[in-house]
Amino acid sequence: MIWIPYLVSLRVLSPVHIGWKKTGNLQQTHPYVTGKALWGALTARLVRNQGNNNYQEIGKKVDKELRFTYLYPTTDPSKVVVWPWDNSIKFSWMYLGSYASAALKDKIAQEGMLHETEYISPKTRDGRQVYLVGYVIEKNGCRLAWKEALKRIQIGGERGYGWGRVELIDSPKKSDSCFNSYTFDGTRDTPRITVQKDKPILAHALVDGLDCNGTIEPLVGRETDAHSGFGGVISKAVICWVPGSCVKEKTTFRISYRGILELHG
Repeated sequence: MIWIPYLVSLRVLSPVHIGWKKTGNLQQTHPYVTGKALWGALTARLVRNQGNNNYQEIGKKVDKELRFTYLYPTTDPSKVVVWPWDNSIKFSWMYLGSYASAALKDKIAQEGMLHETEYISPKTRDGRQVYLVGYVIEKNGCRLAWKEALKRIQIGGERGYGWGRVELIDSPKKSDSCFNSYTFDGTRDTPRITVQKDKPILAHALVDGLDCNGTIEPLVGRETDAHSGFGGVISKAVICWVPGSCVKEKTTFRISYRGILELHG
């Protein structure tokens, strides 16, 4: 095998906000952790562990030696209990919350400055612990200390306020599939995953040549380089089918950088 998937389970310790879109005064979160968010968290921790400021070099090494699935909230540390698209009302009630704040001037809220930020909650509304479950896919010969780095990562936005704290609950375990039912192939130069007809994709997938039933959106985010500072670079937007969109035919994808799915070609 050239690529080996490892099941990763993180206990959520504080609210997790994975930036998505703004609706009115509400800054919504993705209901999952994107591969890009996990890539960014791992890259930042690896850089800090090495005591340097070379985000670009380490980020490229992570791209070369690791791939990611998305991480999904669940109350079971070994599997996903309910997917966001299967029952959106139940999922939102279980896993999502929001925090309201306002900018003040002379102890008075300024007009138009009320903000609400949505987050993945560390506990369900009935008090159960929430975990984030997914896979890190390691290339044979990888020298990155990513398993150690996972023990000290913070994910997503608002980290300066203590958000995004997670705890690795066990050592990542080797697996021969992803999310139990998706066939994984790690024998090629790029890892591949096969989705059966009418089954949902579990990450953003490039629209080029792909026919799905679902929703399309631009995927964009912030990155860091030595010149622009932390989060100072806006990545180029890519047009994707969103997770939960269902393929119309059995389809094999390459798992590309930052967890994005591409037709294998």
